[in-house]
Amino acid sequence: MKITIIITILILAIMIITQSFVSKSTKQTEGHAYKVIEVHDQFEIRKYEPALFSGVKLTSKGYKESSGSGFRILAGYIFGDNEKNQKIAMTTPVVMELGDTTKMLFKVPDGYTIEQLPQPKNSKITFEKQEEKIVAAIRFDGWASDEKIKHYTSVLTYALAKEKLEHRNTFSFLGYNPPYELVNRRNEIAVELINYASK
Repeated sequence: MKITIIITILILAIMIITQSFVSKSTKQTEGHAYKVIEVHDQFEIRKYEPALFSGVKLTSKGYKESSGSGFRILAGYIFGDNEKNQKIAMTTPVVMELGDTTKMLFKVPDGYTIEQLPQPKNSKITFEKQEEKIVAAIRFDGWASDEKIKHYTSVLTYALAKEKLEHRNTFSFLGYNPPYELVNRRNEIAVELINYASK
């Protein structure tokens, strides 16, 4: 009995230490810089800086069907599956555009230009520059799913309509945590606003 208790305590201690390390690593990962402009009850409005992204269009639709395959393709590229066998640092969040087609995007670390990036071996990977933009975002915790994404997309859509804020109607899922981070998970649904004027 005592041995079982000791083993359980040791396992819990290892899990706590591991998750603490993972959480610290996530916080130190480079993100897409933004400034919060307005905070509403259910969402906030942000101004994102211009950024360069690597991306891949996926034939499957929805989060569950697309997330794994998209991540493997882009992660393969930054882990060295490119013409220079060059590793590129991971950034956060992983972005999934969920419109008529599904696209996954990784932000390229600051300091790179398209010309400096090694060419991917996978022809499906492309690069795109996004200019400064105004975005509305709603946050939810825990593990993402198609059901949660659909729910919070509806909540954000309703909240924006209530505030009479126009948007492009192409919503994105933003995931900030690696799959092995079990606590303090951060997920968001975001959409670019149009004709926005701060109040």
